[in-house]
Amino acid sequence: MTNTTTIGVFDSGVGGLTVLKELVKLLPNYSYVYFADTKHCPYGPKGSEEIIRLSEKITKFLIDQGCSTIVVACNTATAAAIDYLRKTFSVPFVGMEPAVKPAALGTKTKSIGVLATKGTFKGRLYRETTSRYAANINICYQVGTGLVELVEQGRSHSDEARELLRSYIKPMLDEKIDHLVLGCTHYPFFIPILKEILPKDIVIENPAPAVARQTARILSEVDAKPLATVKAKPFVKFFSSGETDTLEHLVKEIETTTNIEFKQKSFQHFSF
Repeated sequence: MTNTTTIGVFDSGVGGLTVLKELVKLLPNYSYVYFADTKHCPYGPKGSEEIIRLSEKITKFLIDQGCSTIVVACNTATAAAIDYLRKTFSVPFVGMEPAVKPAALGTKTKSIGVLATKGTFKGRLYRETTSRYAANINICYQVGTGLVELVEQGRSHSDEARELLRSYIKPMLDEKIDHLVLGCTHYPFFIPILKEILPKDIVIENPAPAVARQTARILSEVDAKPLATVKAKPFVKFFSSGETDTLEHLVKEIETTTNIEFKQKSFQHFSF
């Protein structure tokens, strides 16, 4: 492997920024290339073959950019394409793990809610995780129709988002859930609203920190040295297959609401 200090991250759009944020917090000495496929967003309603085709093209682009480890920061792309990507390319891949396991192990009411895309619910990882850890748990499923689009439009804090989330959450509250699993990387942008409308004792399960930890484990293996000794000059290149306005806005929002600074950041358009 010629470059173990550049991590590629891709999503159907801007949702993967919630994963990138956790990666940079945990691994600040690495460089990153982020690709938002906003031209083809959302992935949720698309078929597996199309998602595989798009994911393969993005992976080739990221490898051409010097990425030696790739994080598929999209639940739908992970469900549809990660097995294919691992068979096709020699670089390590990290995908989105459904956070059903911690919810199922932690629930006291034996009832949890899962908010995800249609593609995620159909994926092998989701089916295997639920059958293994939540066989005796009541799971309230909800496809988050319209939520990805709101984030992509920069409207994750809007009244429309609040009302849509209320309509999705109410049936879950009626089922006495005590954990809510966010099964799409776009959904953590709604956490401020979810904290408003959910009872305080309900745990919101965001899988992004666990994905960052798994990436750190993989990197420690391929680098064969402690992560603290990595001396890469940190920077993030952002690419989008569509417009970059929302991407730039949300990156700035992350920087102003956290202690994270995306150093030497640049925004570029790349379509395929």
